[in-house]
Amino acid sequence: MLERLADLEARYTELEQQLTDPEVIADHRRVQELAQERSDLETVVLLYRRYREAAQQLEDARVLMREGDEEMRDLAHEEVEQLSEEVEQLDQEMKVALLPKDPADERNVIVEIRAGAGGDEAGIFASDLFGMYQRYAERVGWKTEVTNTSANEAGGYREIVFEIHGRGAYSRLKFESGVHRVQRVPQTEAQGRIHTSTATVAVMPEVDEVDVDINWNDVRIDIFHSGGAGGQNVNKVATAVRMTHNPTGIVVTCQDERSQAKNRAKAEAQLRAKLYTLQREAQDAEVSALRRSQVGSGDRAEKIRTYNYPQDRITDHRIGLTVHGIPKVMDGDLDALIDAVASEDQARALAATA
Repeated sequence: MLERLADLEARYTELEQQLTDPEVIADHRRVQELAQERSDLETVVLLYRRYREAAQQLEDARVLMREGDEEMRDLAHEEVEQLSEEVEQLDQEMKVALLPKDPADERNVIVEIRAGAGGDEAGIFASDLFGMYQRYAERVGWKTEVTNTSANEAGGYREIVFEIHGRGAYSRLKFESGVHRVQRVPQTEAQGRIHTSTATVAVMPEVDEVDVDINWNDVRIDIFHSGGAGGQNVNKVATAVRMTHNPTGIVVTCQDERSQAKNRAKAEAQLRAKLYTLQREAQDAEVSALRRSQVGSGDRAEKIRTYNYPQDRITDHRIGLTVHGIPKVMDGDLDALIDAVASEDQARALAATA
């Protein structure tokens, strides 16, 4: 590992030198490429430099323990204990930093929430989940944009699709994919009985044209009148867009924009994201042993979390975590849950490389 880190440091130094070269500076695209590569290396290189410095200090303290007088040996002993902990911590952080990065981690996301079992209450829960993610995005300074909705009679959603724009959105939200289950007394329940309902969440990274090559001869595009809000525009102009990818059977719909062109662009973005996710799932299947070592599969059929309102308890079934404070979580305070799952995934990835 240390040899690899030394190579990365050498490359980092080389990049810094290249970024001061007048010929490189004159090429704006080249500067961006090199600056991005340097940025990608910076965290692990700085950790390596801190580790190397701490390791040298530790070695010096051990020499003092062997060769110094009694007072110096006592001081050195305390320093050895502190530096040993620091070196061990830095070693762990370097291993994490060297884990393969998900190329989609820094991307925006497209989130699709669908009501599952539970009738109207499932639709209300789907609406609650949308609100939870929307408020989480607000907390971290991201922008949310709804692209398609299908409401139920109880004021919830049969389905809602929305985009979240913010650097690192996928890295934070990718473990939210799966079945979310709620146990509570529905607003419509006169007898006060607890019902169990579900909603499925799919989180997909937003992708560019170069990431997914779509053969448009394989796609049927239908234009129709929007069924959502929009006043007279809904009745007069057909703006809603539905795209059907015949080879996979994937269907995406966008109708929340007044402009057909905007709806078409958003539907295309959804289709690309779904095809990209399909490709990733196929690749994951080829390395199934690694997938089994990770937290969750991202499969819609996988039950990942239960929100038990009577006991104010949230359980993440993938890692056996239980927390309390449902109102705070539904208000977008998701970091504790996200961090716990991400940390467990890191730990399993490290164990798989050991």
